[in-house]
Amino acid sequence: MDRPKLDIEKIKRELPTANDYLTEKYGKHGTPEREAFSAKALAYYYGELIKETRKEQKLTQQELADKIGKERAYIAKIEQGKTDLQISNFTQIINALGLSLKVG
Repeated sequence: MDRPKLDIEKIKRELPTANDYLTEKYGKHGTPEREAFSAKALAYYYGELIKETRKEQKLTQQELADKIGKERAYIAKIEQGKTDLQISNFTQIINALGLSLKVG
């Protein structure tokens, strides 16, 4: 049985992108709804990065909190993406985890 040949270029043109989906659901870049979504997505991403690194180093949330002089609940909120992470606190955390921040 002969299968029809796929038209990859046609599929690329017609298949919606992730950006198309986000625009439909949250609006265009720069709108308050899209910016709020982006902020939540970044909070989640950084929380996962911190949690993964902390676990790789076999540190508890309490041990990490003690290293930076914060409460364990604060670390939990960061790891859950439920708090706005200031750059100064982010820098303290990544330094405590032995990571570095590269800008650019």
